[in-house]
This record gives sequence, structure tokens and C-alpha cells, in this order.
Amino acid sequence: MTDTPTKMQFHVVSHRESAHISSSICKNAQIDLDTDLAGNPDAFNPAELLLAALSACMIKGIERVTPILKFELRGVEVQVQGVRQDVPPRMEFIRYEIVVDTDESDRRLELLHDNVKKYGTVFNTVAPGTDLSGVMRRRSEALE
Repeated sequence: MTDTPTKMQFHVVSHRESAHISSSICKNAQIDLDTDLAGNPDAFNPAELLLAALSACMIKGIERVTPILKFELRGVEVQVQGVRQDVPPRMEFIRYEIVVDTDESDRRLELLHDNVKKYGTVFNTVAPGTDLSGVMRRRSEALE
């Protein structure tokens, strides 16, 4: 008999608090959601949550592979921009820039970027349905 690996499972519960805000709860964390038709500047709307999930996926992927690659870095910043198409409603395209504060070589930076694209759960969920592209740069290059 072969042991099948256990698949990761996720569970989030969301509640409407009022016509202006909702909230999602997962584990011991809670996040406010902008579900107001007029918008709510104090919470993430669904499209912003998608972009935040994508950026978190990229950072988590970097955290996962840096010890394996013995990749040294001082920090990471991810900027994500999405453009919404109205008919049918969807993200028309998403562009990202991953800025890594590192002294590693260009080849190693490319290797890190390849790993982010290849092994990111959210990245690989979003990519087939959206024009998703971006770059990874070292911090000094991004500031120029």
C-alpha cells in the first residue's frame, strides 16, 4: 500500500458586518473587507485582496527557497498593479516588481525569480487566467 501525501487545506470564514464592511477570519487572524458598493478606504476590496495574496505568495516563496539556495538578502518589497476589465469583469492584466535588497549575482537573482514563478500556489492559480508578468530587481537598480 502506498502512502498518499496529505494535501494542504485552507479554511476562511467571511461575515457581512454591515453594508459598508465585512470581515474574514482564518486561524487567529482577521482582515477587514471592503464590500461597500461606494468603496471603503479602510479595507481591502476583493481585487486588492487578490493582489495582496499574489504579493504574499511571492514573498512566502522567497522565504521558502532562500535557505535552500543559500541566497542572502536583507529585504524584499513587492509592488503589484492590476487593471480591471469591465465586460466581462476580470483582471485584464497584472504587473509586478519584486525588489530584493541583496548582493547576490544577476544569475542568482534570476534563479530566485524563476523559483517564485514556478512554485507559487497563488501565482500559478492566477497566471493561466490573467496576463501576469513582472520583473525582479535588486534594490539599487530599482531606485535608479
